[in-house]
Amino acid sequence: MRILVVNGPNLNMLGVRQPEIYGRETLADIEVLLRNRADQLGDVELAFVQSNHEGTLVDELQQHRDWDGVIMNAGAYTHTSVAIADAIAGLDIPVIEVHLSNVHKREAFRHHSYMSPVVWGQIVGFGFRGYMAALDLLYSRLTDGTPA
Repeated sequence: MRILVVNGPNLNMLGVRQPEIYGRETLADIEVLLRNRADQLGDVELAFVQSNHEGTLVDELQQHRDWDGVIMNAGAYTHTSVAIADAIAGLDIPVIEVHLSNVHKREAFRHHSYMSPVVWGQIVGFGFRGYMAALDLLYSRLTDGTPA
């Protein structure tokens, strides 16, 4: 089972940028936690990409279209990028949208997601634990046929 974990702009600054909102865990910390969980699940390969550039994120999604699933935190592009939403819509694999903070309790512009209509599901507000939940949910769907 191959799962791509995609992180968008400013997520490389986790642990430093507004830890009161995004938590103290760094992106490297989250990657270690996910790799450990993948090892526990067994036979799960993870690949990680982070970019502050929209086109790079689109390229990565397209290049991994034959993988089994995607965990996607598009950061601010969630609220602005039709291009990323179109790239997700072009995949024939489940994608889970993850946000560290509860975007629905924040500024009004963060309440809209271009991704949500084209993803399998959305996890918001649980910090790094949202990534862990996304991995477990994808694993369950891919191993026991949990329906979309």
